[in-house]
This record gives sequence, C-alpha cells and structure tokens, in this order.
Amino acid sequence: MTSDWTALATALTDALKLNAPPIAITFAAEPPPGVAAFDAPMSEPADDGRTGRVPAGCVFWMRGAERTFSTVAADHGNCSVGSVTHGFKTLDEVAGNSDVAALLGSGWVTMDVVPQIPVVTERPGAVVYGPLTETPVDPDVVLLRLNGKQLMTVSDAWPGLRIEGKPQCHIVAVAKEQGEPIASVGCALSRVRTGMNVAEMTMAIPGPRLAEFTESLTQTAAVDGVVARYAADDAARFA
Repeated sequence: MTSDWTALATALTDALKLNAPPIAITFAAEPPPGVAAFDAPMSEPADDGRTGRVPAGCVFWMRGAERTFSTVAADHGNCSVGSVTHGFKTLDEVAGNSDVAALLGSGWVTMDVVPQIPVVTERPGAVVYGPLTETPVDPDVVLLRLNGKQLMTVSDAWPGLRIEGKPQCHIVAVAKEQGEPIASVGCALSRVRTGMNVAEMTMAIPGPRLAEFTESLTQTAAVDGVVARYAADDAARFA
C-alpha cells in the first residue's frame, strides 16, 4: 500500500472528533482475495424484479463502519440510482424500473437532470467497503460522516469545497472520477434507507489525495482550537 491508511484515519478522526470511522471504498475488477463477501440474504424481488442485499448501496456506508466486505452488482440492485452512480448499470438499463418512475413522477428529479448525474465510468466487478484503519487495498474513495461543525472545519481547510445534494451517492463518483473532495447535505432517499442521523452529512475524498487533505485539515483544526479557546475565555465575562 502506498500510504499509512491507519495513521491517516487516526489523524482525520482526531482532527474532526468523528463519531463514525472513515470508510474506505474501493472499486475492483473482481472481489479481492481474502475479503469476505457481504452475506446478508437477498430481498424478495419488487414487482419490477429489483432485489438486493440492502435497500440501497449507500447502506453499505453504514455497514462498512463495522467490518470490511466486498459487494457485487447484484448486492446493490434494489436501488437503481445507486446502481447507475456506481457504474453497475446504465440509465437505459434502469429506465423502466419502478423506483425510477417514482422519483420522476414525484418531481424529485427530472429527466433533463438525470443524464448530468456523475457516475463511475468503468463497470466494476466488485466494490469493497470497510473501516479505513483496516483496508486491505488502497482505497479509491474515503467517505466521512460529518456534522455541521465538522463540515465547517473541512470547508475552511479546503477552500472552494463542493457541497451538493441529491442523489447523495453521486459524491463517490465525483471523488473517484474527478479527483475532487466533495460533500453532500444528503438526500431524502438515502436518509430513509440508511437511517443516518438527521444531523449528519457526508463527504467523499479521493484516496490518492487523502494525505494532502488530512494535512490541511489538521492545520485548520488546530487553528480552530485556538480561536475556540479564545472565544470561550472572552465569553466568560458574560456569565
């Protein structure tokens, strides 16, 4: 491996006081040897045939905080949007699915926007998820779950940070394909399926840029600490 991922994970966690560990996400041609497959049972098929091991691929972000595992396209198959953003399916392949019809019918997304959603360009054979501290391979993307204060620090550390919304999962594609850190305020679809805390947002960082990102973040967090202590001392006059 090209970086000390455990040290970087520790630095990120310490600088931001993270409640959830940084997650490594790696796209591969096939499941890496020695990495267990995600083995939850497949769901009963929906009327349009959709099924998967979780309601949506973003749920793997939550499970990946607990252990390392590999997934394949079928595991992600219940969510058409996530299957497209992660490169498992094309828009044409999911266009007739009922979840796509529901999103379009509600006005949550419109057809003129759909082709602009960032996607992973090369169809993967597998995607590996797990805590960054134990990643067996160099990750393509590192995903963080942040609150407002943590995102404040990140925004200061990375001027011009992109902060976007729906669909939340497209930040993985942006980080991987465009090499750009990006945050998301989340989306209604993902928040329900993942059960994310209402105060949480997400961020995706390109694995190859994590050391650069972490160095800037650590410096910014230290400065914020100095200012916060000054503010606390100054506010004591009003107690």
